[in-house]
Amino acid sequence: MNYSTYVGLDVHKDSISVAIAKVGREEAENLGNIINKPEAIAKLVRRLRKPVEKLLFCYEVGPCGYVIYWQLKTMGVNCLVVAPSLIPQRPGERIKTDRRDARKLARFYAAAN
Repeated sequence: MNYSTYVGLDVHKDSISVAIAKVGREEAENLGNIINKPEAIAKLVRRLRKPVEKLLFCYEVGPCGYVIYWQLKTMGVNCLVVAPSLIPQRPGERIKTDRRDARKLARFYAAAN
């Protein structure tokens, strides 16, 4: 399935960093942080969803598990949960930040499809 927008999430217990990569654009864009609550995630989906756009969310598996995955699937949104070790690292990309991680996920999946 072809998607027009890829959404990378860097998930933590209390917050989620969000970035999007649109097909045809060079770089992913940071959208900021939201609180890690079902209402905030639902609001994000409503904000990003448009009748003609197909969204794909992705986040790295971690202590928060699959709660977000099941919420997104229930809302009719496709989502991938990936192992952090499967996301390629660029040489010299050792500094980790939430924004950078979210952007990297969105960019990687947009480039792969």
